[in-house]
Amino acid sequence: MESYQFDNLITTLGKEGARVFSKVSFPIRHGLYSEIKTPDFIFQFNLNGEIKYIQGMGLNWPHPAEWLKRTVGNDWIYYSSGDYKDLYDYIGEYYFPYLSYPSNSIMDGDPFGDGEVNFAMESWQLLQVKLKKMISEAKPRSLKDFLTRIIKNDEATLKQRSKKLHQLINGQITVLPPESRHVDYEVIPIIIADGCLYNCGFCRVKTGQDFVPRSPKDIIGQIKNLKRFYGQDLQNYNAIFLGQHDALSAGRELLEFAARNAYDIFEFERSHLKGTCLFLFGSVDSMIHSKNHLFETLNDLPFSTFINIGLESNDPMTLSALKKPVPIDKVRGAFGRILEINRKYEKIEVSVNFVFGKDLPPTHLPSLFELTKNRPDLSGGKGAFYLSPMVDEGMRDRDSKRELLRKFLKFKTQCRLPAFIYLIQRL
Repeated sequence: MESYQFDNLITTLGKEGARVFSKVSFPIRHGLYSEIKTPDFIFQFNLNGEIKYIQGMGLNWPHPAEWLKRTVGNDWIYYSSGDYKDLYDYIGEYYFPYLSYPSNSIMDGDPFGDGEVNFAMESWQLLQVKLKKMISEAKPRSLKDFLTRIIKNDEATLKQRSKKLHQLINGQITVLPPESRHVDYEVIPIIIADGCLYNCGFCRVKTGQDFVPRSPKDIIGQIKNLKRFYGQDLQNYNAIFLGQHDALSAGRELLEFAARNAYDIFEFERSHLKGTCLFLFGSVDSMIHSKNHLFETLNDLPFSTFINIGLESNDPMTLSALKKPVPIDKVRGAFGRILEINRKYEKIEVSVNFVFGKDLPPTHLPSLFELTKNRPDLSGGKGAFYLSPMVDEGMRDRDSKRELLRKFLKFKTQCRLPAFIYLIQRL
């Protein structure tokens, strides 16, 4: 680690963060990074010299333990500690990620309406202007190279890089699986299949396309291009997302092909972060029809695998209202299969996703309890219920949101599996 001071800036190169993602109630950084500290802010950059985190230091900053994070998709996220009251019960994390784009959040507050937060996002651009004037005096070479990378990665460049990411995978990542919170959503996306089996009427994140698997040639091309795209910062990743919305339907051979090639080409064995994770979505039909051989293959991969299945409801009236073309017996059969997979395979964990909202039939929530009724062994503590809030214009007011949160906490105390609110994050 090297540290240099000139003018009122303190620059530290080669900082080493945590090597394991942990659930902690204080600010923590993971991987390798560098930072520049000013009197007002701490700016932290990834190994490519791209802005990654901003944390305020002045009295006007909302909270000393909160920060901004920029994603590889060029979105800003504000991590709020709140007062920690019920926060962990809601989402399983000590910090709530406020998104800078519309999502399904039912939490109050909008940090992006705060002047200091917006000033922080503007300040790193002002920092670049200052560095351009000072870079000729920067020594040694390692410092000058670092500052050069920062100057190069201005706002326009980062915006173009996010577009480049989506071009390389030929698609948008409109939603990430809920378990990707375990690695703070730091996943490399690889699309192995487009579209969806159902295209349910209620869904706002699907593409509307029919389900079509990608070819092995397309997949290997994505992986090789992504390796060049992430560049030096690749060693700060240890997780992949196999998209889009039902990768499980792509089948055993394509899943194994994508996962093993990603592990080898990304050189995950050299990652600064310990452990490797694979995330994907599945559907009711793909869960029912996938044979044991597929799960045995996933269990043998050099990853801990997390699969999220969208069941949406265990109530026929609700499924009809959602325009989800799946009979109730399949939903129940898929849930039974999920419990079996969680019991049988050590390195696979399957969770389920249900909708949650004030205008759903009154039979919806009680039906969810029926899924776990008379089941003595609920998969040894693995798996979870994720409830995705259906937030529309009628749910924007504070009282409606708080009422829904109260209903969620009541549901959670009665649910026989861990239950969390599903936050829709994109990439």
